[in-house]
Amino acid sequence: MKQFLLVLSISLNLISHSYGQSFNNLWIPDTLSGTNFNLRILDTFAQIVNTGNQTITGGINGKFWGPTIFVNKGDMIQMNVQNKLKDSVTIHWHGMHLPAVMDGGPHQIIPPNTIWKPYWTIKNEAATYWYHPHLHEMAMEQITKGIGGLLIVRDAKERSLALPRKYGVDDIPLILTDRDFNSSNQFSTVPYGDSMLTNMTLRAKYDVPAQLVRFRVLNAAIERSFNIGFSDGRTFYVITSDGGLLNEPIAKTKYLLHAGERIEILVNFTNQNGSNVDLKAYNSLLGNNIPGGENFVNGPFANFLGKKDFNILRINVASPTANPVTTIPNNLAANTYLKASDAQLTRQLTISDSMGFPNILGPNAFLINRKPFKLNYNEYNVPLNNTEIWQITSSSIFGHPFHIHDVEFNILSINGVAPDATQAGWKDVVFVPGRTGNTNSVVKFIAKFDDFADPLHPFMYHCHIALHEDEGMMGQFIVTNTTATQNLSPLNNDFNIYPNPAKDRIFIRFNTPNQSAYYIKVIDSSGRTKLMLPQPKLENGIDIHSLKTGIYHLLLTNQNNMITGSKTFIKTE
Repeated sequence: MKQFLLVLSISLNLISHSYGQSFNNLWIPDTLSGTNFNLRILDTFAQIVNTGNQTITGGINGKFWGPTIFVNKGDMIQMNVQNKLKDSVTIHWHGMHLPAVMDGGPHQIIPPNTIWKPYWTIKNEAATYWYHPHLHEMAMEQITKGIGGLLIVRDAKERSLALPRKYGVDDIPLILTDRDFNSSNQFSTVPYGDSMLTNMTLRAKYDVPAQLVRFRVLNAAIERSFNIGFSDGRTFYVITSDGGLLNEPIAKTKYLLHAGERIEILVNFTNQNGSNVDLKAYNSLLGNNIPGGENFVNGPFANFLGKKDFNILRINVASPTANPVTTIPNNLAANTYLKASDAQLTRQLTISDSMGFPNILGPNAFLINRKPFKLNYNEYNVPLNNTEIWQITSSSIFGHPFHIHDVEFNILSINGVAPDATQAGWKDVVFVPGRTGNTNSVVKFIAKFDDFADPLHPFMYHCHIALHEDEGMMGQFIVTNTTATQNLSPLNNDFNIYPNPAKDRIFIRFNTPNQSAYYIKVIDSSGRTKLMLPQPKLENGIDIHSLKTGIYHLLLTNQNNMITGSKTFIKTE
């Protein structure tokens, strides 16, 4: 377990006078739309604290965080992810239903100066998703630097509704997180920060029109949960959960959002021109077993915001736009959810603390299924098209947001009780409460694994507290297609590259018909990976124009037999 040092006197001083200072304009991330996206991950810096040094950060196409990517359900999209960091990284497409080899988990490591080119067809419902690093034992550090971004799916069902959707005007992203700054305004890699950041902005404010406004809220914190509500106690309406529209808007005055979760809410500011209100975290109301509800005075988890109420965003209400949306729809969708009777089996998972592993994990670490994560160990083989109940029994006194890759699920029960209406939709994160006294907590959810069988690349499940994930609170599973596995071809993997030498593009010709590539890596003469191409479309050739002149090795894993072969080619001017 990493050791964390807090410079509390400096951080507390920063916060103690921060809310006496003027507010800062909320930064709205730039957008990308279409089907082909270039993402460049950078070591960079930004002026986050108003005075003093700039903060060393990580960003995607910019100084901090990354662009909001808009995609449409049904589109085939191509991501071109270039790692310009000094360290390796991964990028996980959180909530996306896509092949495991494109998922961006700990196995899809992108070395420095390498381009990873995943692609997939958007099958998700319209909602707010996100992308972020997932490199094992480095996720907390890289997320702290600010690497990540929103991924917003739109579809015909969502477009048919009279909802606010002018990005940055009446459709506003809110990325909630917290950071700890040292005396040089640099980030400390700690589970809890002393400063609230909304869209990477300290003491954020924003002008909204006097009409119906949609907020897309992501909890991107390392650990903290946010019990969000408005300073005047007003009602807001939840319209989506993690993975899509709810059947109808749900009225709330508070909503407890855990790490990794997203919601979209509607807030009515009609006829409120000239007024202001604060969006707040009412975390003084949280129990000690909920992240952010603790109040540690000393040690690695001590922080100024612990068990306190604090501002997230000052909202100033300005004039309405032309043709404003002012009415909340009565109905949103007609979802058909999975039922317990649909399940072929129930998988039993456990959450516990790290007692019994003193030489592996620290005293504050936690485990899934009583074992730390191993990169080469698959806990489950899930048959393709299985519908399964996952039952999580926790003996941990602390609560954990549990996230699963590949699928959206429906929560069946939390400690025997059906979920709140806001949690009854499509989810990919569920909060597993801590035990009560000697009574373990039990959460059940149901999911259908109806696509993307892969005998090599697993999907992950883990606690979405990045510290816990890095410490090994994670497991993995593969989706298996028994028929396809039995039909793997025994043929060899002989292929040729042409033209060779080549300047801009090379092509692959198999010596045996009906062959295809599962994965291609291009490695330079020094052994450094330059291109990573999962399931490449070989009919289009391989673009090598970004490579420098020289000799390269192409490693090709055959889709039919999972055998890897190698050929050499020359890149010319």
